[in-house]
Amino acid sequence: MQKDPEGNETRHLRKFADFQGKRTLEVGCGEGRLTWRYASASSLTVGLDPDRNALRVARIDCPSDLAEKVYFVNSHAEHIPFRKETFDIAVLAWSL
Repeated sequence: MQKDPEGNETRHLRKFADFQGKRTLEVGCGEGRLTWRYASASSLTVGLDPDRNALRVARIDCPSDLAEKVYFVNSHAEHIPFRKETFDIAVLAWSL
């Protein structure tokens, strides 16, 4: 099953944020379904999620051309393991 075949999520996400060359943190990335829609534009993308199984799938599904700039971290949003101002953009979608 393909979610959002019309690309509405991507269109709206890019309407509110310019990912070009930005360091992006995605809180609650899950299996990376949304991550792949903007990561090619960013300079660095870090997906954060507490679900180890979802992150395992995201790592396996990571397109080879993004492997050098997309990383996944197992953590809860309450304890983001990065210093302030590490990222230019934070994305929180479908996580609540």
